[in-house]
Amino acid sequence: MLRVFLFIFSIYAPVLLAATQCIEADLILHEGTIFTGNSEDSFVGSIASKDSHITYVGSSLSNSDLACSGAEVINLKGNYVFPGFVDAHAHLKGIGYRELTLNLQGISSLDDTLKVVRNYLSKKNPGDWVIGRGWIDKLWPEKRFPNKYDLDAFSPDNPIVLERADGHAVVVNSLVLKLAKIDKNTKDPQGGFIEKDQNGEPTGLLVDMAMNLITDLVPKLTRDNDKEAFLEGIKRNVSLGWTQIHVPGGTFDDISILNEIKSENNLLQRVYFMVSDGEPADRLIENGPIIDPDHFLTVRAIKMYADGALGSRGAALLEEYSDYDGKGVFIFLEEDTKPRLSKALNKGIQIGTHAIGDHGNRVVLDWYEETFTKAQKNNQFLESPRWRIEHSQNVTPVDQKRFVELNIIPSMQPSHAIGDLHFAIERLGLERIDNAYAWRNLIDQGLIIAGGTDAPVEIGDPRIEFYAAVTRKDVDGYHSDGWNLDQRLTRFEALKMFTIWPAIASFQEDVKGTIEVGKLADFSIFDQDLMSIPEEKILESKNILTVVGGKIVFQK
Repeated sequence: MLRVFLFIFSIYAPVLLAATQCIEADLILHEGTIFTGNSEDSFVGSIASKDSHITYVGSSLSNSDLACSGAEVINLKGNYVFPGFVDAHAHLKGIGYRELTLNLQGISSLDDTLKVVRNYLSKKNPGDWVIGRGWIDKLWPEKRFPNKYDLDAFSPDNPIVLERADGHAVVVNSLVLKLAKIDKNTKDPQGGFIEKDQNGEPTGLLVDMAMNLITDLVPKLTRDNDKEAFLEGIKRNVSLGWTQIHVPGGTFDDISILNEIKSENNLLQRVYFMVSDGEPADRLIENGPIIDPDHFLTVRAIKMYADGALGSRGAALLEEYSDYDGKGVFIFLEEDTKPRLSKALNKGIQIGTHAIGDHGNRVVLDWYEETFTKAQKNNQFLESPRWRIEHSQNVTPVDQKRFVELNIIPSMQPSHAIGDLHFAIERLGLERIDNAYAWRNLIDQGLIIAGGTDAPVEIGDPRIEFYAAVTRKDVDGYHSDGWNLDQRLTRFEALKMFTIWPAIASFQEDVKGTIEVGKLADFSIFDQDLMSIPEEKILESKNILTVVGGKIVFQK
């Protein structure tokens, strides 16, 4: 009996003590519903933090139980606290540039898109470049990509470059093609293609590595431009409730800017940074991971590319597209990639490779397996390297099992599924669509999924991602026949997809992902209970408070 009493006392002692003494804290949140994320029904009423870490998790505190001195006390007024939401795949600088330049996201037709571009152009001088981002054709009634002829009608004197939302294609006008010396005789580069019409003339659409044919022509952005974009992206993210972002690709110049922002106390969210393949990758391999003791800017991963995107028909498929004569493109060169994989593994550097098509995913798995096997033979294999495949959109059942066997983390974006449903069946056909966006299949086989947004490809809103994961329907409630609603997730699985699972995918589960004493005080606070409200209400909820390291970085 005494043993039982002592056991019970040991569990509830923190709560009992809280009722008799004040809390040493910088920040106290109380009078709300706090979902710790440790289990489906793990709720508490109050939390406190000091020096960026959680110091108290327990029952609701009375006014007499609050801070000993100096703490900011927030009455939640019945609102809902979740472990800090993490976007495990988003392009921070791109989010900022989307907000700062000609933003073409969310326009519902090609005609309206062209009107926006024409209006923007009217405020420019002859010769000025027009750079736009974010067009997406999936809901357009015209059911086609834009082309040079659309743009030439109103832009004879201004070079125009409009980037598709997925970042894997641009459309340019004839003036840009002329400046780049791209004509019917220009050959496709490795890892990309120049779309041509029935007469062999370029249409203005450049896919994947073909975009590099115009890179040197486009006016260069400055370091100040990049810093402004980072700051704008950070500001937007914390306003939505994101406490951390995994950035898939970038340079050491980007890292320098982010460090500068941090030194100025403006790095309001945590950043897990993957450097791009090539020179940045070689530099990271040479010098080793950069682990920030404050967990604000960690660099320990390399972003590589296998193929293109499904929407622009660049994703590498085992069989031809159902609506196009082609199997997509491979972006990488084998002779460049394989040596980096082995060197990265030996240095404890994580790899995250972009792969969307079933062929792209298979090849990446082949290379990962070959790298692991070689390291094991040489007694150089590091336990649990946690290598990732970014997107993992279309994976055959055989290769889904290989994810498990190799312990590869699929990094996936639910909003891709609810956006792509408007064209994916046309691209893949009904048989292959069974293998697409297969969240349930992967989780049921024992995998975790690091959930992200791929913003600015998608909107980048945690509410949309959470909704997409649990409904598999678009924001209007639509889903097409054959869209495999059985791949939906539970609310708790969706929450883990944006909390503890990204923490595991970034080697940070000891300090992030759940609300526990000793972990970082990162919280996303909403006005509605995402775990219980009707599905359609998820999109209507509002982030009212974002806390990072015990500091309020956004308050509505």
